[in-house]
Amino acid sequence: MINQEIASMFYEMADLLDILGVEWKPLAFRKAARTLETYPEPIEEVVKKKGIKGVMELPGVGEGIGKKIVEYVETGKMKEYTELKKQIPRGVEEMLKVPGVGPKKVARLYKELKIDSLEKLEKFAQQGKIRDMNGFGEKSEEDILMGLALVKKGTERRLMGVVLPYARSLVEEIKRIPGVSNVELAGSLRRKRETVKDMDMVVFTKTPEKVAKLLTKLGEVETVIKMGEKMTSVRFKNGLQSDMRLLAPELYGSGLVHFTGSKEHGIALRTRALSMGMKFSEYGLVKGKKIVASRKEEDIYAGLGLPFIPPELRENTGEMEAAEKGKLPELIPYGSIQGDLHVHTNWDHGAHTTEQMVQKAISLQYEYVSFSDHTKSDIIANGLDEKRMRAHWKEIDSLQKKYPQINILKGAEVAILSDGKLDLSTSILKELDVVGVSIHSGFKNEEKKMTQRIVKALENEYVHFMGHPTGRLINQRNPYSFNLEKVLDAAKENGKAMEINSYPSRMDFDPPHIRECLTRGIPLVINTDAHAMENMDFMELGIGQARRGWVEEKNVLNTAPWKRFQKIIHR
Repeated sequence: MINQEIASMFYEMADLLDILGVEWKPLAFRKAARTLETYPEPIEEVVKKKGIKGVMELPGVGEGIGKKIVEYVETGKMKEYTELKKQIPRGVEEMLKVPGVGPKKVARLYKELKIDSLEKLEKFAQQGKIRDMNGFGEKSEEDILMGLALVKKGTERRLMGVVLPYARSLVEEIKRIPGVSNVELAGSLRRKRETVKDMDMVVFTKTPEKVAKLLTKLGEVETVIKMGEKMTSVRFKNGLQSDMRLLAPELYGSGLVHFTGSKEHGIALRTRALSMGMKFSEYGLVKGKKIVASRKEEDIYAGLGLPFIPPELRENTGEMEAAEKGKLPELIPYGSIQGDLHVHTNWDHGAHTTEQMVQKAISLQYEYVSFSDHTKSDIIANGLDEKRMRAHWKEIDSLQKKYPQINILKGAEVAILSDGKLDLSTSILKELDVVGVSIHSGFKNEEKKMTQRIVKALENEYVHFMGHPTGRLINQRNPYSFNLEKVLDAAKENGKAMEINSYPSRMDFDPPHIRECLTRGIPLVINTDAHAMENMDFMELGIGQARRGWVEEKNVLNTAPWKRFQKIIHR
């Protein structure tokens, strides 16, 4: 956790320095933060073994920042961080959370209009008091109000990919409580929704009163909201809340179906049960006084005359009707991806070397991996020009000889420029094994222009897929405006695939878009957009998103084994 703590402090320091108008230093802090948040070893162990020299061996960490890391590890404090916090009011710093309101704008809003809180920012925008500032305007006010709505939403729901690992560790801790026979995640987490409000769990026990008390004593519990033998709710030190339902072990199936939801799916099940002369609740599927089914989820659905409906489909978006007709999809299995096609290295702004990422791909038992670093116009991401790209290829050739057990592909995440052209010459596009294209600039283009940009890019004969197609960042940035039908028409006509991006803050496409692709016969790829070794584990999230979109294994190109995949990408 200390790696994350220091990384968060460095990000915050970079923002504060930006507001103060300090140059270059913020970039150094952000680079060090990216290294720390993805570094696999606890930084205190590095300090303990090698001191400041060991810390300075980390990518992007020089002596000055290294000393601050050591200072925090040894004292639990960082003097410069404390001093910086005193210089900027807390409300001003919070304004940085609003999408599109960067440090320079925050500084001007604070200095020129004396806006020092989110509340004041919203009030001034609503009253039209910001538009007259040079460089702002009426559209800026609209963007600020939309951004404030995203900030509010972000405080209510957290990213599933961030919450899931913590929830799973909590499940393991609860399993060790005496009297607990089983524990399962439920609610949005189990359905693999992009965001979750809290951590729903079902705890199965024959001694609910005793177990309820012990649940309130879990390691990081900060507040006990409710304690009872039917439900215990607690809030943890990280701000997450968990509602833990307690049920008898023989109610495993009915309890899990009931508390997995969704609400709409549950209503559909109860309605169907009533039409068949039964009742359904967490206590079972009941006819009169007889329990028809309760022990297994499959039994509940069978009792209702339905095949088992996977949790990811339980949103009342047609799954009941499909189940009745025997037309539920055979969802893509977890673990079925044979290679990640969107992986970054430290050649751009990734945290780890190409070799480290290859080793991670091998540990995941992939048959192939494609390195897709950013291209030259993405300056902030240290994008590669043709010269650096060819230099990277030499390293890939060398690694291919060293690691013959995996096929290492030369790819790129090529920027789509404002006119729809690609950020690499045709000569180098021809030589790439895998070409993904993405929008990384001009997010505020009007719908018509953005649509034309994307369509033109998809018409390029060397492109294989479009990366993170809507450009959204959940709770941070809305999707850019474009005509989805025209873009999908272009993808279909030109034989391009659309990406399901597994990165927790993207999860892009969303299920309705995915189903549109399936309807049109447009192939998909599921990638992690990994910027560090650990990010490659995000593939599970992407598969979950695909399952929510009714995707089958046959719909996804990178489920193909190497020999077949070679033919797929061959031009």
